[in-house]
Amino acid sequence: MKKLVIVESPTKAKTITKFLGKDYVVESSFGHVRDLPKSKMGVDIDAGTFEPTYVVPKDKAKRVKDLKSLAKKSDEIIFATDSDREGEAISWHLTKLLDIDPEKAKRIVFHEITKHAIDEALEEPRHLNQNLVDAQQARRVLDRLVGYELSPLLWKKITRGLSAGRVQSVAVRLIVEREREIQDFKSDEYWKIEGLFTPEKEKEKEFPAFLHSIDSKKLDKLAIGGKSEVDKIVKDLKDVKYSIKKITKKETKRTPPPPFTTSTLQQNAHNKLGYSSKQIMRLAQQLYEGIELHGEEHVGLITYMRTDSTNLSKKFLDETGAFVKEKYGKEYSLDKPKVFKTKSKGAQEAHEAIRPTDPTRTPESIESKLTPQQHKLYSLIWKRAVATQMAPAKLDKTSIDIEAKKYMFRATGQTMIFPGWLTLYPQAVKESMLPEMKEGENVNLKELTPSQHFTEPPARYSDATLVKSLEEFGIGRPSTYAPTIATIEARGYVERNDDKRLQPQSVAFLVNDLLVEHFKDIVDYKFTAKVEDDFDEIAHGKMDWHKMISDFYKPFHKNLEEKTESIDREDVMHIREVGIDPETKKPIFSRIGRYGPFVQLGSKDDEEKPKFAALEKGQTTESVTLEEALKLLSLPKIVGQDEEGNDMLVDRGRFGPYVKVLKKYYSIKEIDPYTITKEQALKVIKDKKEADAKKEIKTFEGEDIQILDGRYGPYVKDSKNKKNARIPKETDPKTLTLEQCKELLEKAPAKKRRPRKKKE
Repeated sequence: MKKLVIVESPTKAKTITKFLGKDYVVESSFGHVRDLPKSKMGVDIDAGTFEPTYVVPKDKAKRVKDLKSLAKKSDEIIFATDSDREGEAISWHLTKLLDIDPEKAKRIVFHEITKHAIDEALEEPRHLNQNLVDAQQARRVLDRLVGYELSPLLWKKITRGLSAGRVQSVAVRLIVEREREIQDFKSDEYWKIEGLFTPEKEKEKEFPAFLHSIDSKKLDKLAIGGKSEVDKIVKDLKDVKYSIKKITKKETKRTPPPPFTTSTLQQNAHNKLGYSSKQIMRLAQQLYEGIELHGEEHVGLITYMRTDSTNLSKKFLDETGAFVKEKYGKEYSLDKPKVFKTKSKGAQEAHEAIRPTDPTRTPESIESKLTPQQHKLYSLIWKRAVATQMAPAKLDKTSIDIEAKKYMFRATGQTMIFPGWLTLYPQAVKESMLPEMKEGENVNLKELTPSQHFTEPPARYSDATLVKSLEEFGIGRPSTYAPTIATIEARGYVERNDDKRLQPQSVAFLVNDLLVEHFKDIVDYKFTAKVEDDFDEIAHGKMDWHKMISDFYKPFHKNLEEKTESIDREDVMHIREVGIDPETKKPIFSRIGRYGPFVQLGSKDDEEKPKFAALEKGQTTESVTLEEALKLLSLPKIVGQDEEGNDMLVDRGRFGPYVKVLKKYYSIKEIDPYTITKEQALKVIKDKKEADAKKEIKTFEGEDIQILDGRYGPYVKDSKNKKNARIPKETDPKTLTLEQCKELLEKAPAKKRRPRKKKE
């Protein structure tokens, strides 16, 4: 009797195969097997039922055929897809393709890929949960309706290639609003005053303290706002007596944070390891699906990584408690396991937090079997989960108040009494010992140091802080965070700056403003969160998904029809006057065109044609200044003539700045095109000619055909027809005749050319 077990990924199939006997065949669906069609809406809007029409994607046709064939040969079919709504939906789609009644289908669920978990799941199979399937269908249909109806409006009113989405558009709004906060931010000056003190009896023991209060009033950050005020305080503190007013000692406890959910893992891994959300989820997937260990079976290393539950299984709690006691000692263990309650209202307690499948499998014991990135992420997950079942850390915190006339300085220090769970994080606590002193004792001021500071604007969103904000608003779910960030990046709404933070591009401002003004619900934080709550209600069987979609779609579609006619493209484009060109006295505008953001000198009504210059990376139509615009518009410019008396023109192009002489281009790599001199331009040309001469193997007099040595070996180049041909490895390029070169060029495939961008 053969039993067919179907999972999503081939790695998962490989792992589970090793846990099951010869009676089982484990196969992968390679992810989704059915989806809405790409070429059309695929949702029945006319009938008002919103029933989706699913199709098998072309790249899945063979897989589906193979699964059907295997299903016919099997006595029993078991669906073992992931334990979330998406996994439930994949199993449901498989039942439809394999002609199995969903209500009779055998479904198993597990949160870790281990023999124990698989055996336990097989002992307690269930049927498909239609409510979970419907919740996933509702999400897919709603996102299709929004994306396929709203995106064409953006193409028409702004530019092609844009997309709108229920979650992605809210993410863009968050990023745009943060950028405007940064642009509007006005920095304030403030000062800190630090004193370096020594005890009167032990003058070799120095310790720092900061000015904390004046006239018993605690100083806030901006209390000391200028140099004159600082000078007055420093003068007032000259030659005064300093004595200890108060010493406070307090024993404090630090308890471990809860185990990871998808959101907190992404935040923590981004902050500590610098990984993007997409990278984190890819690595977590690899750890979940498992690796081959030292002589062991293929085993999953962590539990399922898409979860918003902080629940931990009793098995893990018991195993971890025993491990901690044996590894670190009884004093490091808890009297009873610590249980975490999930705060997220949409989370399912049946799910688990992200944790190691075996607490005794330490990061050190499997380091050689993991890539460096996998090992770092596993270490993060292992420590966080194991720490939850360790005793709190105990610290001795001391503060010393030093009085001088009406001024009070405060010194703080801390020492470790008992590390507890922090033994896993030896770098987490910075100990700072203060000298032993008594209240009323005099101290000596060795040095007084004022330091100037300025308030800083809020930071741009990182993957971690964006995920945190989305979660706080209740927008999206564990499976959506990484794809959302990847989508807004791919669509050109954001780019990563040098700090890997998400910086909105010019088009993001336009799209966001259009949606905020005309489609408020789509980007409204509370409304979007309510939609997520509705999906949860559907999943719990408390709401009909067809009605939920209908209630959303009817007002949305009506508004869309009205706005499509009434929105004026010129109003949407937000043409901004940057300033006046001091030379021509013409206005300079920033705007977005078909091919991206640019600045424009003059208007279309002028007799002379306006001049255009594309913005550089990091610049937006909202932020570009007059000075920056003038610099951009200073190109193209002629920096002199070459040795033959031809003009050397400097400009920026699609592939960067260049020098152009007649019809030849010379790329500028290390030189600023705005400040390049005649001598530098001549050197660029000379260096390029010398490099080309080294590449030249053979030329034919009076012909545009050459034999050159390229990056991938020798080749034939026809500069007139802009075509290249590879030279076979066994052929000596120096022996080729003109006729042979032409023959190679004729046989070579035509070069695919990208369409040229028209100038505005």
